[in-house]
Amino acid sequence: MGLLDKIRSENEESEDSDAATERAHEILQIVGERVEKVRPSRVIFASVAVLLILSGIMIIGTWIVPYDRTSVDVVYLQGVGGHVVLVELDNKGSRSITDVQLDIRFLDDDSNEIARSTFQTDEIAAHTSIAGDNLELIAPGASVWENYTIEIILDYTYRGTQYNERWTYNVGSWTMEMFTYAAPMHFL
Repeated sequence: MGLLDKIRSENEESEDSDAATERAHEILQIVGERVEKVRPSRVIFASVAVLLILSGIMIIGTWIVPYDRTSVDVVYLQGVGGHVVLVELDNKGSRSITDVQLDIRFLDDDSNEIARSTFQTDEIAAHTSIAGDNLELIAPGASVWENYTIEIILDYTYRGTQYNERWTYNVGSWTMEMFTYAAPMHFL
């Protein structure tokens, strides 16, 4: 290869690098123009839009996806005349539960039953809670100086499957106590 060939080769490489440099400058200019269009107000708007879309999906999912989330809220009151147990049955699931039976038992330290109350219904609709006279237990005349046990037994059917839950809670140390029992969540 002669000197003339080397000079021609260097000129071609120089032209190639000039073309690459020019293309890089064009790309840099395009990127700069795009960055100028990104403003904080647009970023905030896009973030809010994404948040609304995700929130909507979650809200719709709680109504569309079948799930069971049943809980029992219990309030225990103790006084001179005896003991009162107030219960609220809550179906937080997206579908109704059927064949519902709730037993409230009030037991002494020796597991002897002092009082019992039973509640039955054919169906509890989705996102519904039930409370009232049918879900309360009164144990008149029992001593207020002893410890007792409240036993809650819940039987229900969800989408053809029978579920049985049993919870116990020791009471008697305080004149008023509140607690919540939640059955395990079942999907589909």
